Amino acid sequence: MSVRALAPWCAAVSTLVALAPAAASQPAAGASPAAHAAQASQPTPANCPALLQHTFPRLQDESPQSLCQHAGKVVLVVNTASYCGFTYQYEGLEALYKKYKDRGLVVLGFPSNDFLQEKSDNKDIADFCYNTYGVVFPMFARTAVRGSDANALYRQLAQATGKKPIWNFNKYLIDRSGRSVTHYGSKVEPQDQAFVQQLEALLARR
Repeated sequence: MSVRALAPWCAAVSTLVALAPAAASQPAAGASPAAHAAQASQPTPANCPALLQHTFPRLQDESPQSLCQHAGKVVLVVNTASYCGFTYQYEGLEALYKKYKDRGLVVLGFPSNDFLQEKSDNKDIADFCYNTYGVVFPMFARTAVRGSDANALYRQLAQATGKKPIWNFNKYLIDRSGRSVTHYGSKVEPQDQAFVQQLEALLARR
């Protein structure tokens, strides 16, 4: 699928913010029992930045996954949906993950129905992502990403950048230290030149 041209006003709007250390947050109100169980299932490694001190159920089987396993990587967090005009971005996100994962990139997908464009069943979402776009980057069970029910990670990301998701495929790019976050809107595609340049700059830092 070809990359769609972006108008100048669609260029990346970046907000870099230093994150102060904080204790791991609890699951949001209304979170599923699996999310609550996942949060309490694993201890927090001493070298895990505060932003990654969360555990979420995996999309395919709701097995608890600690984000601390990605400490030291550049992390791209994206809220996704199956019926959105931006759903085609799955293809670009997967291509980005395959190209840069050996250099330290991980893409984390968080399906959400906050904008009424996601399937209701996690298995259906997983099957759609894999069968349609070949997605193998880590994805998590359907969750809220904005408002009072937003999960703990998304609350921190919104606080850090001052930018809440206003649509699907909103992007947060986190550096290796887990302390700086850059926000990109939904219209910024995974192959956008400015976005890729920023990503490569973060990957080059050790």
